[in-house]
Amino acid sequence: MAKPISGSDHFEAAPPISSDRMLEFENIIRRELEIIGEDPHREGLLKTPERVAKSMSWLTRGYAMDVADVVGDAVFEEAHASMVMVRDIELYSMCEHHMLPFFGKAHIAYIPNGRIVGLSKLPRIVEIFARRLQVQERLTEQVAQAIEDVLKPQGVGVVIECEHLCMMMRGVEKQNSRTITSALRGTFKDDAMTRDEFLRLAYGSTGQR
Repeated sequence: MAKPISGSDHFEAAPPISSDRMLEFENIIRRELEIIGEDPHREGLLKTPERVAKSMSWLTRGYAMDVADVVGDAVFEEAHASMVMVRDIELYSMCEHHMLPFFGKAHIAYIPNGRIVGLSKLPRIVEIFARRLQVQERLTEQVAQAIEDVLKPQGVGVVIECEHLCMMMRGVEKQNSRTITSALRGTFKDDAMTRDEFLRLAYGSTGQR
C-alpha cells in the first residue's frame, strides 16, 4: 500500500499585495488609461485601476508559490514502474513580451522510480509556473524540471500546446495557429519506445477541442 513520505497537502492562494504596493499599482493603471487617451475619472473607469491591480495580482500569483509547498506530503512510496500520464491539463498564462494571455493544455507523463505523486499535484505544478509572465518554451522546461526534482523518476515528458493572443489580436493576426513545445528527460529522451509511446499519447490529443 502506498504511504506518504513527508510534508503537507495544503494548497493556498498567493498572499495579497501590501496596501502600499496595491495603491502604487492602481496609480500606474490610472496613468496608463490617461496615456492611451481615456479619462480615468469617467464613471465606467473609476474602479478600473483597482480591478486591474487585483486581477494582475491574481494572474501572476505563481511568483509567490513554491513547488514543495504545493506538493506537500502527496509523494508516495510505490513500486509502480509503468508510465503515469495526466493529459489535457488546462492552463492560462501571460506572454512576457506583450503581457497578453496565452492558453491551452499541458500533457504530462513520468515513469516512477519508487515514488509517485498525487495526480492533482501535476496540474498544480503547471499552475505555479503558468501564473507568471512566461514564454511557452521556458514554461514547458520548468514543469518538467519540477517533476524531476520532486520525484527523481526514470523519466519525464511534458508537451504543452497553446494559442497566443499576441499572435491572434496583433502582429500577424493568425487566428488558428497553435504553438506546441515539449520537454523530455531521462528514459523519455533516451529510449525510443518510451518516447514514441508518450508522444503518440500526447500529440494524439491535439486534434480534440
